[in-house]
Amino acid sequence: MFWKKSGSGSQSAEKLPGPKDIPELVGRHLVVALKKDPDWVWRLKGAVRRRPESKDAYDFRVFDEAKAAEKKIKVRNYNHLSEHPDLILYAGWFDKKSMQVQLESEKKS
Repeated sequence: MFWKKSGSGSQSAEKLPGPKDIPELVGRHLVVALKKDPDWVWRLKGAVRRRPESKDAYDFRVFDEAKAAEKKIKVRNYNHLSEHPDLILYAGWFDKKSMQVQLESEKKS
């Protein structure tokens, strides 16, 4: 029956949230630890996905929405940025509970 979900692919087809303002922990890390301009940082957008090992940990990717618009790219979610790695300014993970932020990559400008 079409209204019953099939068990195939339900985990791999996880619905990811669309891009939003960057998470506060990430923004604070960029401003305080990396000494980035706060006016610039808080204009950026972020896409997140939950990390499987913890309910409080998330992977993130930070991008400039204006640059994406210039290239006529509408970022849909975290995975969509894999198709456009040139848009990713920062990537890593953060944990809300431990208040820890770890950058895994930073685009050199």
